[in-house]
Amino acid sequence: MIRPLLGAALLMLLPFTTVYAFADPAPSPASTSGEPYELVRTLQAVQDGIARGDTAAHGSHIALIRQVGEKFLAADAGVWSNAQNGQAVIIYLLSGGGPQVIRKLPRDKLNVDERLFNGALAYVEGRQDEARELLKNVKPRTLPSGLGGQVALVQGALFARAEASLAIERLDDARLLLPGTLVEEAALRREILLVGQAEDFDKFEFLTLAYIRHYRNSVYAGDFWQRFSSGLTQSSLALDERRFARIVTLLEQLDRASRLKLYLVIARTAMVNGRLAVTRLAGERALTLSADASADRERAHFFRGVSRALTDEYDGGVAELKALDRPKLPERDVPLLNATLQLALDVRKSFAGGSTAAADKPPVTPARLDLASSTETLARAQKQLGELERLTRDRRP
Repeated sequence: MIRPLLGAALLMLLPFTTVYAFADPAPSPASTSGEPYELVRTLQAVQDGIARGDTAAHGSHIALIRQVGEKFLAADAGVWSNAQNGQAVIIYLLSGGGPQVIRKLPRDKLNVDERLFNGALAYVEGRQDEARELLKNVKPRTLPSGLGGQVALVQGALFARAEASLAIERLDDARLLLPGTLVEEAALRREILLVGQAEDFDKFEFLTLAYIRHYRNSVYAGDFWQRFSSGLTQSSLALDERRFARIVTLLEQLDRASRLKLYLVIARTAMVNGRLAVTRLAGERALTLSADASADRERAHFFRGVSRALTDEYDGGVAELKALDRPKLPERDVPLLNATLQLALDVRKSFAGGSTAAADKPPVTPARLDLASSTETLARAQKQLGELERLTRDRRP
């Protein structure tokens, strides 16, 4: 049973763990005096190289974890009375070390905090509820910085779902206690999604810029940008037109394809939430990034056309929508296109009063539509696609 749990624990821990940063190249375990805390420092130095983009370090650190574990088992029992070595046991566990190694150590000789030891062991063995209970009241700043930062990072993972505010606080502690390390890099990656879900744009922006400044070459940078994208598009962070320019600045750090993908997601999210100004801004950005005659180009035109047709550029917007190459649109967007065209047409008719004269010279559609007079059309559109309700919800008087 231990082996499957260890495998799962390593998958969860390895992208998020390590401690101190060292200026000098990491020595091999054989070059140290053999004290457990020195062996762990060697491991930490290698893992910190991962945060700086050292792919060789990434490739070798699993083997190093195994070597350190072997030296732990071969150490004289007397070394474990040293408190530094006791702390090293916990750090080793939280840095990807195997619990089966730690369970073979002379437990009665270990000079280690019982609660921290049991909490760390529960965490890496997948006993999350027990780990939360043991570690919840631990104050990382009362511990030595190396140990405290590691514990704070684990607390951030343990409480991310149930107590997001506590998780954010602990991840802040991790960054404060161990700046310049993979612990800070991991804390930034984990925290970016939480502050996005909390709708805290200023902190979201701060964490993004901090990551770019210090860890853009990290082996795990891809994971950060996935979390960034999720935080941005699964919240309302990108839906405020007043800060769209700041969003653009952040997205400039991404490659062209990633930017295009995100602008399309933002445009659609804004559209189904009735944020047509942002729909247009994001759609226009996507237009500049997409290739001619591509499916992405058609989607960008779709979003911009919707934003124009339902605001103050009815004729241009409708023309843009009618010119779309429909087969290139995702299947889920076609019903929304049809519903939008019908809604725009019927709302225009309602403003024109239905007369031929008015139809010859239709009035300008106001920026904020009154949909009360087109109830039947709206009901039909809602039946076609539930998302249309969200598109119009904020636009009713």
